[in-house]
Amino acid sequence: MTGTAVKICGIKMLDDALLAVEAGADMLGFNFYKPGPRYISVADTLAITTVLRDRLGEACPVLVGIFVNMTVPEVGQALAETSLDYAQLHGDETPSVLQHLNRCAYKAIRPRTVEQASHLAAVYSPHGPQVPGAPDLLVDAFNPALYGGTGEQASAELALAAHANSTRLMLAGGLTPENVAGYIERIRPWGVDVASGVEIPERKGYKDPTRVRAFIEAVRAVDRAHT
Repeated sequence: MTGTAVKICGIKMLDDALLAVEAGADMLGFNFYKPGPRYISVADTLAITTVLRDRLGEACPVLVGIFVNMTVPEVGQALAETSLDYAQLHGDETPSVLQHLNRCAYKAIRPRTVEQASHLAAVYSPHGPQVPGAPDLLVDAFNPALYGGTGEQASAELALAAHANSTRLMLAGGLTPENVAGYIERIRPWGVDVASGVEIPERKGYKDPTRVRAFIEAVRAVDRAHT
């Protein structure tokens, strides 16, 4: 993986997964949070990941499951059954949950203050995957009622505070083809994560091909400017 990693999240359809891969995505996200609008079942995820791995082999992007407050056995079983690479823990999980998942998970945090962002990053990032091809932490916009995918913009100030204690920070929260370059220039994250910003309006989980390609091209344009 070279340059800024791009994760297209909330994949629900094989066609959208293949679109994202063709456009140059490095990671795909599958949401196992049932109350969420982008929920996908284990069976449907397996159907997609099987095709991806069969067709792409070693060129398959990194595949990530998004979990909210599930137990370690539940997360481990879902990862095994779906052939996913990592778990993104988006709920109220403790550092011990990451420890028990043996470096196969990283925490998504939604800090409200600079101090909280710095503290949470210091607490969680050491327990994330310690490999170049995965983030050790994700920072998302805070919402008191929702666990990500809100479309609300992340605070650059909070992301920078977290980045100080994270080697491979992934940034999420209201990113779009129009604003992602500015966020990358200011924060220099390891990667960026987008869901609502590349979707068809009023159809959560269904990707707009034009916006997916525009988002990834905007990221790559920044990368090229810094090489």
